[in-house]
Amino acid sequence: MNFMEFNIAVVIPAYGVERDLPSVLAGLPAYIKHIIVVNDASPDASENVAARAAKDDCRILLISHTQNQGVGGAMVSGFRQALALGAQIVIKLDGDGQMDPAYIPALITPLIQGKADYVKGNRFRDFQSLQQMPFVRRLGNLGLSFLTKAATGYWGIFDPTNGFFAIRAEALAQLPLEKLDPRYYFETSMLANLYLLDALVMDVAIPARYGNETSSLSIRRTLLEFPFKLLGTFFRRIVLKYYLYDFSMMSLYLLVGVPLLLFGGIFGGIKWLEYASKNIPAPTGTVMLPTLSVLLGIQILLSAIEIDMNSMPRKALSEPL
Repeated sequence: MNFMEFNIAVVIPAYGVERDLPSVLAGLPAYIKHIIVVNDASPDASENVAARAAKDDCRILLISHTQNQGVGGAMVSGFRQALALGAQIVIKLDGDGQMDPAYIPALITPLIQGKADYVKGNRFRDFQSLQQMPFVRRLGNLGLSFLTKAATGYWGIFDPTNGFFAIRAEALAQLPLEKLDPRYYFETSMLANLYLLDALVMDVAIPARYGNETSSLSIRRTLLEFPFKLLGTFFRRIVLKYYLYDFSMMSLYLLVGVPLLLFGGIFGGIKWLEYASKNIPAPTGTVMLPTLSVLLGIQILLSAIEIDMNSMPRKALSEPL
């Protein structure tokens, strides 16, 4: 496939990457039409590095933020510029050298062929490179993967927090860019909004490269911030997808299963404490009512989960280029 035929842009959020940015820029293939470097008020010389590189490579366009906006804020600035340049495909590539440009064809080929609207790298299919991943990142990513699947509705992807991705301009133009999370929740918020567009997301195996850099993934952020954001994303998706945009058996299952489970759990707990404090056995009916409610609620919710897992988008919004 001749990638030179297509208008492909790369967006590089730059913060504290003065050491690695020159090699990242030099390693980008010739078929990349636009290289958009977004200096996110970096405290080091990242801006100067990008400016010097732009003098030798006319493809490089530097955008500078006067205040730090986070990776999401930097990407939104890059997205807007890429769309203004008429890019057909936009790729996110970090400036720290962890993402190998040699795998860009694997990301963009399904987009060109119209087989997907958004393609993400999957670091967990290469066990050898996975062993090189810092322990904190490995633990954080594995722990968040399942929760992110449930929150976004994309059950078929295995590495949802991977930041190496490519997206078709048609899908990108429909995203509410102003609503994307500006910081580390950026990738997940993109997935959540793509799901509401019925965009087809695809995983491709791409190993990450790790050097001696320090992980910016905070344990505190992972344990305290992400679960609450994921919970909010989950409820927003359920309400919009199954009650505002549509009403199906999934909607009915939730309306019946959740109250049954809550009633059984709360009523059973109260009665257990009541009879335990009196040191007398509870009547059979008092035991069976919450038990049956919990069992039936679980069964109905399992059916709802099965429907949700089968409701992932199956057809790309974009036509072949």
